Amino acid sequence: MFFRLLQQWVLAPIVNYRLFHNFTRQDFSGQFAGSLGGVVWLFVTPIVNILIYSFVFSVVFRAPMPVEYGDTPFVIFLMMGYLPWFAFADAMGRASTLLLEKAPLITKVMFPVQIIPVVGTIVPYLVHGIALGVFLVYLMAKGYFTLMWLWLPVVFFLQFLFTMGLVAILSALCVFLRDIQQMVTLALTTWFFLTPIIYPVSMIPENWQPLLILNPMHSFVQMYRELILLETFSMTSFQIIVPVSLLTYFFGGWVFMRIKHAFGDVL
Repeated sequence: MFFRLLQQWVLAPIVNYRLFHNFTRQDFSGQFAGSLGGVVWLFVTPIVNILIYSFVFSVVFRAPMPVEYGDTPFVIFLMMGYLPWFAFADAMGRASTLLLEKAPLITKVMFPVQIIPVVGTIVPYLVHGIALGVFLVYLMAKGYFTLMWLWLPVVFFLQFLFTMGLVAILSALCVFLRDIQQMVTLALTTWFFLTPIIYPVSMIPENWQPLLILNPMHSFVQMYRELILLETFSMTSFQIIVPVSLLTYFFGGWVFMRIKHAFGDVL
């Protein structure tokens, strides 16, 4: 039973590829429907936020750059944490309404519902992955490229799996507990400021720094920064994100598959 549910969860996008492709294309296109700016907002929003945070923490609060990053501009240091976070936060923010928005379809049509959280995760990662890709091209032009960058797709994919597992759990639970929508917004804000994205780890008291191991997003952010800016591979961070990503992905899928039969009764 357990392994059968996991098999259905993992293979759903492959077995039902045409449905998965249509859902993804429709959701991706819907991001820009009725918008005058269209795809431009993909770049404007993170750039404005980054400029604001950069001004506050590098000019107002004068956050010290870690010694190991040398003369790396604070904006680049900030973006290497903020852009991956933006993809994660966007997917998590949409999770609470994924199934509620598809309620008419779920209650009237028989189809593999487990495709919805997959689409709900992959679209934000496609959207914000474009912005991250453009920024990486800029860094290549600035001479940052090394062979260590070949690990970036692996880290990005593991972060995607980690996010998908959480999205599956949240989207399923929100069918039964609508208050989770407000809780997710509060949790994301708290999680963001508890992750060293807009400030270096050195600003955290040393006796508190070991607790960062409990925050998977810190390990992801650290991997991006070390691979790109320090040209090093952190085995410690990698040993954290691999099991956390896989366990979250499989556990989230199992929870979703285990309770999806009750969606029709509640929706």
